[in-house]
Amino acid sequence: MDFQIQYLTPDIKLSSFDDRLFKTEAVFEYHMLVWFISGETKIIQVDKTYLFKAGDIFLIPRNHLSTIINYPKDGLPHKAVVMHLTTERLKQFYGSIDYRHKNGHRESCIYSFSSHPLLRSCLASLIPYFEIEGAFPENIAHLKITEAISILRETNPHIDGILTDFDEPGKVDLINFMEKNYMFNMPLERFGYLTGRSLSTFNRDFRKIYQITPQRWLTRKRLELAYYHLSEKNKKPSDVFLEVGFEDLSHFSHAFKKQYGFAPSLTR
Repeated sequence: MDFQIQYLTPDIKLSSFDDRLFKTEAVFEYHMLVWFISGETKIIQVDKTYLFKAGDIFLIPRNHLSTIINYPKDGLPHKAVVMHLTTERLKQFYGSIDYRHKNGHRESCIYSFSSHPLLRSCLASLIPYFEIEGAFPENIAHLKITEAISILRETNPHIDGILTDFDEPGKVDLINFMEKNYMFNMPLERFGYLTGRSLSTFNRDFRKIYQITPQRWLTRKRLELAYYHLSEKNKKPSDVFLEVGFEDLSHFSHAFKKQYGFAPSLTR
């Protein structure tokens, strides 16, 4: 894979890769503002799938499970400017303005800003700095991130409720969470964190409820979802395995045949 990431600061980067696709499951520690220069991205969350193309700008809220599949397109690499809106910078921003605090709410939706001219101008202005050697001045980074936050607030009056949600995940109902999020191929530690549990407590609570290990349960549920897509939606195995939480087609095919007794390509 021809993959490259250039950092201006830990919070601002330019990513580029030329391979056929790049897939990851992620729970972002910070809100992430993205501007696509070229390529295409599919983002799968619990209740919605998003497709973003060159020129699109969007914000992914923190602490929500997502499957992200990036594709080069039209002979161009998948290339994007990414800005992390860290808790520290957001607290600093909101502490410096006259703002009436609202209770944060954990919406899982991704906020799309299409190709908003002000956001595009803000993020595009970073491109020349990636071509300059030497450290990127922190005062400029601060100005650029402050500008981006200010534009987001002017563009979407409800964004404050997301950006000021500084709470960590609390303990939630395990059954409800796992039934909604099993298709995300995340380490068990992350499932534990997002349900407000340590890994040991997560494993203990899970086995008490399901009488089976989390990994075996996850595999079974993902294969059931795959079977549904293959039999009811007439999808191909190559179009399904990534979306249900498998890393490669051969592993998916082997696990599917072990559970159902026939290859996924034979599903009717």
